[in-house]
Order: sequence, then C-alpha cells, then structure tokens
Amino acid sequence: MSEHYFAEQPTANAEQRDIEVTLRGHAVTVATANAVFSADRLDKATRILLDEVPEPPATGAALDIGCGWGPISLSLGLAAPDLDVWALDVNERALELTATNARRLGLERVRAVRAADVPTDLEFDVIWSNPPIRIGKAALDALMFEWLPRLAPGGQAWLVVGKNLGADSLQRRLADGLGDGYTVSRPTTQGGFRILLVERDA
Repeated sequence: MSEHYFAEQPTANAEQRDIEVTLRGHAVTVATANAVFSADRLDKATRILLDEVPEPPATGAALDIGCGWGPISLSLGLAAPDLDVWALDVNERALELTATNARRLGLERVRAVRAADVPTDLEFDVIWSNPPIRIGKAALDALMFEWLPRLAPGGQAWLVVGKNLGADSLQRRLADGLGDGYTVSRPTTQGGFRILLVERDA
C-alpha cells in the first residue's frame, strides 16, 4: 500500500526528481519526490484552482493549506513577490520540497512551515487551498475551522474540492460553522470540481 501524502514523516524512499510545470502562465522546473501529493504532475484540481482565482494582493499575508511540493504557494509568490506566503503542511518532505522550490525560483517570502510555526496573531488577506479531503470529514473540518477564521477583514479564501468528494456538503458546513461575518459561495464548477469562496466581511 502506498504511503499517505499526509504522513508527517514519510518512510518511502524520496527518489527526488525534477518536473516541468506551468503555474499561472509561469513555466518552471520544480523538485518533487515520493510520498507527497501529486508527485509527478500538477494535479487537475490545483490547476483548475490556479486558473480560476483572481490575482492575489500585492502585499500582506497569504496562506496555502496543504502545500505539497508547493504549486499554490509558488504561484502566489510568482504573482506577488512582496506578499508573505505561508505554505502549510504536516508532511516534512513536502515542506522541504516547497522550501527548495521557493529558493530555486528566488521567492524569498515563501515560508514552508508547520502549523505551530505560524504566529498566533497573524491574519491572512488571502487563502488558496486544494485541501486534503482524504484525511476524513472530521479532520478536514477541524483544519478548515482552525484557519478560515484567521482571514483578515475583507479577506478571501479560495478552495477547490471535488464535486464527488463532498464539495457541496463542505460548503454547507462552512457556511453553518463560520456564521455571521462570513459569506460562503460557489463561484464556478469545472471538470468535476467546485471552487468555493469564503469571504470575511470588511
């Protein structure tokens, strides 16, 4: 059985390799390895998210929940070099790869971190995420309700979730759980994936 990409310390041989991908119009070469999410390509859901999201703010703070080898965090950094990007994952190998790829691309403001490394008082102007649905509903909800309330006033979170992986029920749970002060909508559906938008009132 292959190792879960959300294992904290993968035991499978890394077998690090380079792949060529295009991130929001930027053709780049990145390092990937075994036991991280979508190690051999830019996965379809992340590509759809990156095609649909608007430009991030030029400055402030951004969060990528479940960064993997870093496609979303790198895209944020390439789009807004002065934006502080926090790339979050539990998988040590994923964090190492994201840090390596950010260095290669000269993205000095992309930080690959564990949750405990994020300042507790930091609020995020934007969150982009292909969240780790396969960790299970309870764990996913705990993750979402830990980070989405940390949107800054006026901030936006853009999430991509498979329609057949519970996107619609997640949308309802987010709307119910976040409550007043937040709006949860579904701007688009593409290729079997929903784009969910969470907005905090200004």
